[in-house]
Amino acid sequence: MKSARGRWVVAATVLGSGMAALDATVVGIALPAIGRNFHTGVTSVQWVVDAYTLTLAGLLLLGGTLGDSYGRRKLFAIGVVWFALASLLCGLAPSVGVLIAARALQGVGGALLTPGSLAILQASFAQDDRAAAIGAWSGLGGLATAIGPFLGGYLIGAVSWRLVFFINLPLAVLVLAITARHVPETQAPGPTPRLDIRGAACISGALAGITYGLIAASSSGWGSVQVLVPLGVGAVLLGAFIWVENSEPQPMLPLGVFRSRQFTAANTVTFVVYAALGGLLFLVPVVLQVVSGYSPLQAGASLLPVTFLMLTLSARSGRLASRIGPRLQMSVGPLVIAASFLLFTRIGGSGGYLSEVLPAVLVFGLGVSIMVAPLTATAMAAAPADHAGVASAVNNDVARAAGLIAVAVLPALAGITGQSYLHPAALAHGFRVSAVISAVFCVAGGVLAAFTIRNPSRAAAHAASPQGSYCALEAPPLQSPQGPNLEAVPATIPADPEGPS
Repeated sequence: MKSARGRWVVAATVLGSGMAALDATVVGIALPAIGRNFHTGVTSVQWVVDAYTLTLAGLLLLGGTLGDSYGRRKLFAIGVVWFALASLLCGLAPSVGVLIAARALQGVGGALLTPGSLAILQASFAQDDRAAAIGAWSGLGGLATAIGPFLGGYLIGAVSWRLVFFINLPLAVLVLAITARHVPETQAPGPTPRLDIRGAACISGALAGITYGLIAASSSGWGSVQVLVPLGVGAVLLGAFIWVENSEPQPMLPLGVFRSRQFTAANTVTFVVYAALGGLLFLVPVVLQVVSGYSPLQAGASLLPVTFLMLTLSARSGRLASRIGPRLQMSVGPLVIAASFLLFTRIGGSGGYLSEVLPAVLVFGLGVSIMVAPLTATAMAAAPADHAGVASAVNNDVARAAGLIAVAVLPALAGITGQSYLHPAALAHGFRVSAVISAVFCVAGGVLAAFTIRNPSRAAAHAASPQGSYCALEAPPLQSPQGPNLEAVPATIPADPEGPS
């Protein structure tokens, strides 16, 4: 982190993963404009979001395995190119059906580049610098969360929603240039495994069936054939995925990683909390525009304080967790987010930013800053380091799957169906119900973290650290083909290779 080389590596991973995050947040601002342009109901709007998340979640595990096996930098770069080309197709889409299909293709690119970004950090940085690097990644990645809606809102209002997809093209060129020049290639040691095509097909089909059934429930009813059949197929394929991974000699998801209680607990907390985040943040930009009368630019700009808080606090949060252990922050963070969701229920027709929106945004930014870096670093550190790509993919996959299901279910639970998302009174009522449901999930996530996440003992941390410092987020060293207990393969970026810090 203190060397120029380390900063360039962080920049490449932040810009690459930020491109995917930027696109997700920009699309959230564009949803009302897309719905009006294509004269479509909430179901199609849900699919504009979920088509991307579906392929992303279904292929993240395969993307992580490919990166570990064939080179993390290589697959990261391929993902950036794929994502950019799919973004071009999204911007040119002549119908909502084509847009949904293009969004699904975007998800494939995201599945290649997203796990690679964290795996590159885990494999490239020396052990003592990993927590700080991941904290910086979390904080700087927050730029996309706020700049995306702000820039997207301007483009939507000034020109068209189509430009929100075209902005990925120059960003992709920049990411590729930095990656080619500064990012070292790393991969897991040993022979290259064969691709687990059966596993990828099963998990993708399972998520597709479950998502289709959940979205169809809002219009067809929970007892209808259109709902029960895809849900049943999804459940069968999910069971088949577990069976395939358990019997496959070289699975894309080694089920042994879940023998770590810390890894399983961290991902369970991720699922519960990110379900709340994904479901409510799908609705916030729409509510600000339809209920409060904000322009797309105003709706995007309203979330800027979240970025500033994450930039200021996320890296510090990661360093604090490395000293005291992650449990406290992973318990308190979701509770703070829950409080922000309750504050969001105050948003109404008056649309007063200082009185209604800003308090909720500030508390939300604080809660996310407290939680994200410790949660991510804990999930990564709990898995063997030679499965860094798989660990990153699992954690990302859990978060994406949670958001996928929440976007499919939450609007229906809150009564937001058909064209009601374009009617202020109906949307405002449904949003308040959604905010309360999401707050309950966040509280459950905080309580779950308090009871399941463990802080490593000081003695173990002291023994593992050459300086004797306490590092709660340490991970086992990567294995090298030349022998065990080498820091990374092929090279690790130390704190400052050019001289003492």
